[in-house]
Amino acid sequence: MRGWILSFRLGRKRYYPRQVIIEVEGKTATHLVIGRKVVWTHPNGKKFIGKIVRKHGARGNNFIAYFRRQLPGIALGSEVTIL
Repeated sequence: MRGWILSFRLGRKRYYPRQVIIEVEGKTATHLVIGRKVVWTHPNGKKFIGKIVRKHGARGNNFIAYFRRQLPGIALGSEVTIL
């Protein structure tokens, strides 16, 4: 399954660098996506691993993922693999 990183999760006065909003391609049932691992690969080959923890928004194809290490800014707009 593929997805794209839309942005970091934002608050009113700060942002959360380990949490990102991910858009999953197509309509998918929420219970099938939550709990899955997410892998983003840096252009130099380093892998960042995270986990989808909850739904975001009302449309049903955006989710929030927590990563073990914070992602660099180059990750915004790029593709992730959902295992």
